[in-house]
Amino acid sequence: MTVNYWMIGQRVREYRKQNQLTQADLAEQIDMSATYISHIETAKRKASLEALLRISNVLGITMDRLLSGNQTNDTTEYLQDLMLLINGCTSSEKKVIYDIALATKKSLRENKWPLYAHSK
Repeated sequence: MTVNYWMIGQRVREYRKQNQLTQADLAEQIDMSATYISHIETAKRKASLEALLRISNVLGITMDRLLSGNQTNDTTEYLQDLMLLINGCTSSEKKVIYDIALATKKSLRENKWPLYAHSK
């Protein structure tokens, strides 16, 4: 199994924005460069364990939130991503998102779509 650095980068970006931090702000707080943060967020570079720990501490989240979906048999895979997606949505927007997800799940199963590896 490979680590999905793109997914981790997307989570870093989302949580950074939720904390109203620029890449430069985050970089300063973890004593790294803004370019490095940009590269993590776009998966141009693989984030080190130390960098992810520093980032999670500054963003006030656990490492689990950054790494979710990378572990075999993860029962909460994508749960945090879904929560981020609906954060700030109205009740009616949440209902539409739910209905679309339900219809998509049904279609995937009826058409027996093959499972695929994480991708961009």
